[in-house]
Amino acid sequence: MLNYGSCLCKRVRYEIDGPLKDVLNCHCSMCRKLHAAAFRTRASVRTKHWKTVAGAEFIKFYESSPGEHKAFCSECGSSLFTKFDRHPDWLGFPLGTLDSDPGVKPTRHVFVKSKAPWFDITDDLPQHDEFWER
Repeated sequence: MLNYGSCLCKRVRYEIDGPLKDVLNCHCSMCRKLHAAAFRTRASVRTKHWKTVAGAEFIKFYESSPGEHKAFCSECGSSLFTKFDRHPDWLGFPLGTLDSDPGVKPTRHVFVKSKAPWFDITDDLPQHDEFWER
């Protein structure tokens, strides 16, 4: 399945030609701050399936913790993906910049111990205090 998306200013555009795996809602404080929201909905995607089709020169990186590099548009600040030194074949991909329907939905909430106190989880998805591998 081909998915495509862009940053807010449309300078960075990308395609994902492969499956989105392990879709979840992360409530950790870093995801909340990075996305200025109660949580981040993200998937895992193989690095080989990501293609930047425009605006590569606008993609900048921030090392949020040792070995984790957050990619963002240097013009508008949109979060694009996370690359991992320990897992170079995978990207963490926030679904918020998609322009297409990915055909997937979150399967669980993680780091709910860190969730924003002003947000109530109202769905029936499993909740985990820490990260939980499937």
